[in-house]
Amino acid sequence: MILKDIFGTLAMYFEYPFVRYALIVGVLIALCSSLLGVTLVLKRFSFIGDGLSHVAFGAMAIAGVLKMTTNEMFLVLPITILCAVLLLRQGQNAKIKGDAAIAMVSVGALAFGYMLMNLFPTSSNISGDVCSTLFGSTSILTLTMSDVVLCSVLSLAVVVIFVLFYNKIFAVTFDESFAKATGTKADNYNLLIAIVIAVIIVLAMNLVGSLLISALVIFPALSSMRIYKSFKAVTIFSAIFSVICATVGILISIVAGTPVGSTIVAVDVAAFAVCYLVGAVGGRAAA
Repeated sequence: MILKDIFGTLAMYFEYPFVRYALIVGVLIALCSSLLGVTLVLKRFSFIGDGLSHVAFGAMAIAGVLKMTTNEMFLVLPITILCAVLLLRQGQNAKIKGDAAIAMVSVGALAFGYMLMNLFPTSSNISGDVCSTLFGSTSILTLTMSDVVLCSVLSLAVVVIFVLFYNKIFAVTFDESFAKATGTKADNYNLLIAIVIAVIIVLAMNLVGSLLISALVIFPALSSMRIYKSFKAVTIFSAIFSVICATVGILISIVAGTPVGSTIVAVDVAAFAVCYLVGAVGGRAAA
């Protein structure tokens, strides 16, 4: 009887286009986040998501001040890509090392964005706007068909780029020095990774908000690493894991009325605990 009520509730909600849009976008973003997540974790840039999401938050505040609420993507995306390039391409050669640079950019952009939202408020409910941006509480449910199309196009581009340059990304991820020695233009592929992750971060802000984006990047990768050893197997399982968790999280949030982003992350955490136990008991598979 309980299951019948749950399915009945879901069927009722899926009659609304914005719910279907949320599920489609959620699955696409989860898929894209998981693909680059493995690379970022192995390169010890796990918190690049946090840094770039806060940059995007600051850029969104600027877009609000400039009254670019309908086409803010044209400002937010270039700024986020630029910061991603500066953070990832410099790597360990910069005077300010990767983790310190991410922390500096993250805190600075977050403070700057919040200050702008207070100095030039675009609505009477500043706290609500900030909460929605940071935690993605309502933005995923306000998507339009054009947002879905844009997300689909960008997501397809991310997947195609990852598949086409899989071998190069693999080489740069595990041993950048050796990759350079064999003639691979590692700097160019680091630039490509930076651009792709920036696109993913901007898209993911609608799903989980800027404070929770790292969860979409980190948890699928770490969970798959508990069970598999090879890069290919970890990447494939990470993608499957992320899509399933996002779908379950969105469905639970619909039925229970909980915030979408927080629910997805909670599902990710629970699934990670299961993978951790499976890996501890059965060991990691070589495939």
